[in-house]
Amino acid sequence: MKKKQKKIIREQLDDTLRRFSTIASVNRPMRGWIRAIRDALGMNMRQFANRLGVSKSRIPRIEQDEITGSLTLKTMNRVAEKLDCVFVYGFVPRTSLDDTVKKQASLTARKRMSRLMHTMNLEAQGLSSKNAKKAFNNMVDEIIDSPSILWEEDK
Repeated sequence: MKKKQKKIIREQLDDTLRRFSTIASVNRPMRGWIRAIRDALGMNMRQFANRLGVSKSRIPRIEQDEITGSLTLKTMNRVAEKLDCVFVYGFVPRTSLDDTVKKQASLTARKRMSRLMHTMNLEAQGLSSKNAKKAFNNMVDEIIDSPSILWEEDK
């Protein structure tokens, strides 16, 4: 995939994910969303169990599993449906996907430049500050264009 296409895809996905940013700061109720909504609807455990087609003893486990994060997406979706809700699942980038790529490329370039500058200094071929910055920026651009390099762990 070409550089421009990847950038456009990141920007489009950023636009989509930005819609989630307003809900990212919403805190889950202490007893969980399932319990909070069930209580707000005035639905007891027996009634909820009947709607879900499970035993009454399963309801506290479902509610606890939501809080601990071990409830499956499939079950969350099913529970939401029975509470007349829509289950929403997504990721919200801390900044933007483009910023994440640029940050990672800069980190990778900084490590590579450090090794390169060390070698060049040993050979008395050091770069001026201006040329070093230009080389660094070029390296960042090259790394962004090469995703196989971008996310490789430095050994």
